[in-house]
Amino acid sequence: MKILVIGPSWVGDMVMSQSLYIELKNRYPEATIDVLAPAWCEPILGRMPQVNRSIEMPIGHGAFDLKGRWRIGRQLKQHGYTHAYVLPNSAKSALIPLFAGISNRIGWKGETRYGLLTDLRPNKRIFQYYVERFVALASPKDAMLDEVRLETCPRPKLSVDTQVQKQTLSKFSLTNDRVAIGMCPGAEFGPAKRWPDAHYAKVAQHVIDNGKQVWLFGSAKDREVTEKIRNALTPEAQQHCYNVAGNTSLIEAVDLLAACDTVISNDSGLMHVSAAVGCNIVAIYGSSSPDYTPPLGDRVQIVNTDIECRPCFKRECPLGHMNCLKQLEPSTVIAKLAALDIQS
Repeated sequence: MKILVIGPSWVGDMVMSQSLYIELKNRYPEATIDVLAPAWCEPILGRMPQVNRSIEMPIGHGAFDLKGRWRIGRQLKQHGYTHAYVLPNSAKSALIPLFAGISNRIGWKGETRYGLLTDLRPNKRIFQYYVERFVALASPKDAMLDEVRLETCPRPKLSVDTQVQKQTLSKFSLTNDRVAIGMCPGAEFGPAKRWPDAHYAKVAQHVIDNGKQVWLFGSAKDREVTEKIRNALTPEAQQHCYNVAGNTSLIEAVDLLAACDTVISNDSGLMHVSAAVGCNIVAIYGSSSPDYTPPLGDRVQIVNTDIECRPCFKRECPLGHMNCLKQLEPSTVIAKLAALDIQS
């Protein structure tokens, strides 16, 4: 088998998609897997041993560009792919495998894709968890319900080069003299996933007062929030709080997260990265739900409120109060950290 995967466009989904690649290699050890994905995915895919090659998708997320897709498909035709797995739900995402002349094209129904896919799976909602929906595509259609369950799905595992990790730690003047607790207070999806910075600050103060250090992660857009968290700490505590948000590349963040003992995170791409590099996880859920996208780690503590209006799955709180996050007290997260310490 020579497989082309049309990959997802979000960090968390890309990490979870590794479960499919692992399952495909388990079933077909001699298969080669290439992944067509946005350029930013290349470093992440490079940490997945199952992936032979990352191919840059030059067409932006949301753009149709029929001519561009036809051109890419014709370029890929020469590689002789036998199977294509189309992970996004859009009709346009299924065009390139069609134009590439790939005879076996597998994916969920999504938008109107009749004729675009040769193995059209009817209803992805028969599987509760996103990772199950990815892994199920490796099974025959008539067997997937019997073969796929969350507890048997392979878990993502990003490889970490310890030498590169040491260089990254040195670059950002970080050490493991104290146990490192990572915090990921951002969420690309929207504010309805973001636990208040003041709550994060209280947890950070507690962590540092108890002899650990805090590393703050995120994109450049999260820098303002991470600075607020650090500035809310006592001057003494600030000496053990390091803000690398907006300064790291994605792959540098992967290596630094892998050096953390535990990561406290909103439901975000970095949460899934942290689980995939083996961290203990305290996962905070606001508008979303762990019943669909839990972190796939061995030692995970999940926190959320049970107010009536959640989960609403909205980017912004439709009621304007954000109580699903505001009412989630720092003491709850601190208790989950203590539970992880007891387990270790």
